[in-house]
Amino acid sequence: MTFKTKITLGFLALLALLLALGGYAFYTVRQLDQSAKSILKDNFYSVQLGQQMLRALDGLAQRPDEAAELARFRESLTREAGNITEPGEQEVVDSLTENLARYERLTDAAGAAGRGAVVQQLRGQTHRMVQLNITTLQANNDRATATATRAGYYLLAVIGLSVLTALTFVVRVPAAAVAPLRRLAVSIEHATNQDFSATIPVESTDEFGQVARAFNQLLGQLNEYRNSTLAQLVTERNRAASIVNGLDEGLLLLDQHRTILLANPVACELLGLEASQLLGRPAEEVARENDLVRTLLRPLEPAGARGGGSGSGAAEAPLLHITQRGEEAYFRLDVQDLLSFNEALNQKEFAGQILTLRNVSDFKRLDQVKSNFLATVSHELKTPLSSMNINLRLLQDERLPADERQRVTASIRQETQRLQRMVGELLDVSRLDAGAGIRLDLQPTNLADVVRYATATVQAQLTDKQLHLDLQLAPNLPAARADVEKTTWVLINLLANAIRYSPPGQALLVRADARGPKVQVSVQDHGPGIAAEHHERIFQRFAQLPDPSGYRGGSGLGLSIAREFIATQGGRLWVESELGAGSTFCFTLPVA
Repeated sequence: MTFKTKITLGFLALLALLLALGGYAFYTVRQLDQSAKSILKDNFYSVQLGQQMLRALDGLAQRPDEAAELARFRESLTREAGNITEPGEQEVVDSLTENLARYERLTDAAGAAGRGAVVQQLRGQTHRMVQLNITTLQANNDRATATATRAGYYLLAVIGLSVLTALTFVVRVPAAAVAPLRRLAVSIEHATNQDFSATIPVESTDEFGQVARAFNQLLGQLNEYRNSTLAQLVTERNRAASIVNGLDEGLLLLDQHRTILLANPVACELLGLEASQLLGRPAEEVARENDLVRTLLRPLEPAGARGGGSGSGAAEAPLLHITQRGEEAYFRLDVQDLLSFNEALNQKEFAGQILTLRNVSDFKRLDQVKSNFLATVSHELKTPLSSMNINLRLLQDERLPADERQRVTASIRQETQRLQRMVGELLDVSRLDAGAGIRLDLQPTNLADVVRYATATVQAQLTDKQLHLDLQLAPNLPAARADVEKTTWVLINLLANAIRYSPPGQALLVRADARGPKVQVSVQDHGPGIAAEHHERIFQRFAQLPDPSGYRGGSGLGLSIAREFIATQGGRLWVESELGAGSTFCFTLPVA
């Protein structure tokens, strides 16, 4: 049964009680009214007639007008004969009629004494008739009173029952309506506190039961949604944390009050502080203890000068020179304001700032290398051009002997080849940067012939520097799968570097032998050597190491291009060296 039906039936019951109470009251009043009318119409009228008959009898006793009194008595008796309502009243009326007739027969003088006795009988019978109606009148009155009393009790009982019923509805209906609402309110309060286990017991099939079932189903769906959303949030949080922690940039997150909310491991390492020493603390407080934090906060604008406006960060700060892991590093500070949209005010509000320390050491070094490269190239170009200019002026002198002209011409040719080699290296680098790749002509190659050709090419330089060349070529050296031109270029480049850094009078060792599926070629000198930390750096583009002899070096591209040439042929190029013990450059190529 629905709650609406229960309320409707309750009010219908109250309405039925009210109708019953009203109908019974109306019936009782009508009964009392009819009883009162019956008393006035029948018994009270007979009493009035009896009083008239007694007055007529009193008149007969005094005899002022006997005929008139007798006529009035007879009229009243006749009316009484037509108003007989009570048992025994008819016999009294009959006796009165007979005595009246006997009174009328006693008309002579002799009957005068007898009329008095008859009058006494008439008076007694009239009193009896009046008393009979008065007794009936009293009985009817008592009965009416009893009926009224009984009706009053009945009405009180019905009123009491109505009041009890109404009180029952007053107590039960609000309780029946409020109790489920209270349970619903308690469950909603638990749900607002993220507790979706406080379900509502389903105790009926009415509207409250339907609401309870629907609400319990809603709680279940909310719980499932929260669990799935919570899992997604945890996943996203872990993912965001892994991304932030995996950044190679220092990251600090400040709220609108300059409180540190987040610091990734790189930032903690740069600041020299643990995350627990940073998180939740005002940045100004940390700045009093840490010079780097003070430097990071310096370019920021005052918090009071910021509103919810443009959202642009502070002006870009200059490069920060920071020592990281014992090495000098350069970092660029970027500041970005965080804005949140306030839906109540329909505007953006300042929510904090992100400070990013971006490691630009590689760019700084590259910039420095490029600057050095430009200086080196300028120097390298200026020297041969100046030499060529001087030699050309000498050639213009017709007095110059023929043998001297040959020497000057050879010098110009040598400087021209040097310029061509440098331009070729630059073109190779530009081709590699453009993604054009290296075009190779791979074929079985006798590396012994390559070694002999390369050493013959640099023989003049060896002689000029008084260096002795020691060739150790393994017998039955297998052919290598190589590009003859590119391999020869690499070996000449290695020999030129060895000659450049070798002291006069020393020996250069060139060795070629088989190493399993590879053929290895090495060039060993007795120069100053290379520190272990620079073994990989020398193969980077534009890389140049300080030279105690004062030689500025070449373009810094030769070894980089050489490694590219060997790697594209399936081999490997590396260096084995120590400071003060010379250097050995080795490369391998696959056996054909």
